[in-house]
Amino acid sequence: MINVGVDPRLQSNYDEYYPELSEWRELGALDKARNVRTLCAGCPASTVLEVGAGEGAVLQQLADSGFGQRHYALEISTSGVARIRQRNIASLVECRQFDGYEIPYGDRSFDVVVLSHVVEHVEHPRLLLNEAARVARHLFVEVPLEHNRRLPRDFVWDSVGHINYYTAQTIRLLVQSCGHEVIAQRETHPGRRAYRYRLGRKGNVVFALKEMGLRLAPHTAQRLWTYYSSLLVRPRAAAAFRAA
Repeated sequence: MINVGVDPRLQSNYDEYYPELSEWRELGALDKARNVRTLCAGCPASTVLEVGAGEGAVLQQLADSGFGQRHYALEISTSGVARIRQRNIASLVECRQFDGYEIPYGDRSFDVVVLSHVVEHVEHPRLLLNEAARVARHLFVEVPLEHNRRLPRDFVWDSVGHINYYTAQTIRLLVQSCGHEVIAQRETHPGRRAYRYRLGRKGNVVFALKEMGLRLAPHTAQRLWTYYSSLLVRPRAAAAFRAA
């Protein structure tokens, strides 16, 4: 039993975070789901759990693309749970609200567990990483790489709720510090359509610059702009969780 919950200030922020389905999140889910499928292409994926599933846009894309046969969702937000259920995903076995840390399933219950853009929101990331790994045969983790030149000197709260900031190296070290093995890691950024949605024609230029930077000078580009880092993780042995 993990006697830790989400801070009431964070919980209240997320409870009504998803008043309706969002076109922006639907668009972002295309790229996020693609990253799951790419990194997990060699993994058995009959059963898939998304932890911190938001409004269900990524899970919907995974289900629609045939990644997984039985899908499960956990989310702390009451409005998020409502939006996921609203989708009527045919392969969705269960959607539950949870306390943000304790996952109500047994060891190795799922072929793939997805933590997509969740760890940056979490007060105790190692607790959640270990809980997600406990129920997973393979774990997918993705975070935005916001520890770059744009990061302010002092913390400023906003409604997006990011409280942890990562580089590709620090998210890798965080996972490894929990005793888990990083099998694969890659850095990406949203597709051209996402930039055009936010910036109009200027989005084509921003996309091209970030794409070129990532290809030609990835370390420099990641210091200048925000990208995503995706990791495929092999959890430590189940016995290690029981001994911890």
